[in-house]
Amino acid sequence: MNNRGAIIIGGDYQGLGIARGLCRENIPVCVIDNDFSISRFSKCSKYYFTCPPIREESSFIKFLLGLSSYGLKGWVIFPTSDYGVNVISRYKSQLEDFYRIPTPSWQITKCFYDKRFTYHLAEKIGIDFPKTWIAPSIEEIGRLELPYPVIIKPAILDKFYPYTKTKIFLATNREELLKAYDRAVNIIDPSEIIIQEVIPGRPDFLFSLGAFFKNGQLMARLVVKRSRQHPMDFGHASTFVETVDIPELEILGEKLLAAAGYYGLAEVEFKFDSRDGKYKLLEVNPRTWGWHSIGLRAGVNFPLIQFRDMLGEEVEINSFRRGVRWVRIITDLPVVTRELLMGTLNIKDVLNSLKGEKEFAVFSCSDPFPFIAEFFLLPYLWRKRGF
Repeated sequence: MNNRGAIIIGGDYQGLGIARGLCRENIPVCVIDNDFSISRFSKCSKYYFTCPPIREESSFIKFLLGLSSYGLKGWVIFPTSDYGVNVISRYKSQLEDFYRIPTPSWQITKCFYDKRFTYHLAEKIGIDFPKTWIAPSIEEIGRLELPYPVIIKPAILDKFYPYTKTKIFLATNREELLKAYDRAVNIIDPSEIIIQEVIPGRPDFLFSLGAFFKNGQLMARLVVKRSRQHPMDFGHASTFVETVDIPELEILGEKLLAAAGYYGLAEVEFKFDSRDGKYKLLEVNPRTWGWHSIGLRAGVNFPLIQFRDMLGEEVEINSFRRGVRWVRIITDLPVVTRELLMGTLNIKDVLNSLKGEKEFAVFSCSDPFPFIAEFFLLPYLWRKRGF
């Protein structure tokens, strides 16, 4: 039996990036998804299975356990969504009899799955984040002195996003806030509603640390500036990022992950606040993230590093190349078009941003069919996911 392989839960572009990262070392990959995903068309997917929706937990776990009988026992599992992380983390002890599970235990994972725990931890260790209020009733909101504009966002995104196709509600005054709050409480529990100040600045002020973290230190890392996202102001996901050198973010990210006792792959998101010159923590994704495949071009193959560590193989501390770009064409093109029409971008800056080393989220000359499939699936993806 070959116990050297990977199971990827979710075959969208994040999962495709994992498959391509492992394919470079001829590691067999099995992709499972309940949706019609583009990874099934990739030459890097040795196996593809349609699984029950992850939210049907008992059926999904039963399916996953049964999958081991296909010769996949001992394979490494990579979840690609928030709820996937939730389920794999909570069923970790049961799954470990059949697979290698890099996702930490629920006690650790919930620190980043629920933003209330994330901000509590950040406050405890002295990491700045936007001014935040928890107000589980209309009456409590009425007593708050808020610096409008503010946003309403969920503590747990995957309970909120499927119903709204957005991550936040923006309120520029009290009346808008009350309307947004009323809408939010019809979707999630009031205790999960977070009110937060808006840090000035567009995506040019957004940055992220991508990391493989182990034993209290960054074993592999890179930092990016997330210059464009879809939509531009409060995005679902990045559409264009570039590697940059900001050691301060490495220090902050390492401090936060160490305080949580974290292990594995994670993205730590920040926004630079020009008012006080500080980087403010936004959230942590305890899994692979949308733009992780930039590492394939910048010298940090995150999926391969995680995979090798799970098999007990040596993992080197990696540096990364600065100035490498990552683009998801199918979402970046409409963003750029809209910003050009609005006059907030100029064509010279756009063309300059596309120079130099680039890694595309989906497009690949050596693996072209996922991009072709994504193009034809665009109306379906737009209706289903909002992007």
